[in-house]
Amino acid sequence: MQRFAAIDFETADHGPDSACAIGMALVEDGRVTDEAYHLIRPPRQTFLFTYIHGISWSDVAEEPCFAELWPSIARFLGRADAVAAHNAGFDRAVLRACCRMAGIDEPAHPYVCTVRLARRAWNLYPTKLPDVCRHLAIGLNHHNAASDARACAEILVAALGDGIDPADCRLA
Repeated sequence: MQRFAAIDFETADHGPDSACAIGMALVEDGRVTDEAYHLIRPPRQTFLFTYIHGISWSDVAEEPCFAELWPSIARFLGRADAVAAHNAGFDRAVLRACCRMAGIDEPAHPYVCTVRLARRAWNLYPTKLPDVCRHLAIGLNHHNAASDARACAEILVAALGDGIDPADCRLA
């Protein structure tokens, strides 16, 4: 059985390197077995999206930057064979930009998009995270990275339970 790390980033501004929070949930043998959450001090003090996720500079000013958190994130992701995210293109771009900014090689994991997975498994439209969670009766505190990552993991578990192959929903 493949192991997946479901991830979710929240960002401070329009720059993909502005991660201010990451949530991660590990799926092994069709169930969530571990979770992690970190606030991240982004490279700029400008917070344009506080109104969405509730995180401000004062919340992260004393938190580690991405490079300082990387060993912990890498250990978590290292336990997985693939990374899943809802709208995986966004989260992959954030991880890629943060790694580049920190001078770190991006993990070579394949990415599975749970937006694509939900469309394939249940023909859902719209396929925003709250819509999919409502359809599957998954609790969600939307735009909290820990809750979003957990929800993504639960979507993956539900699709696996319905016989959907996540490999069919990988990003190129």
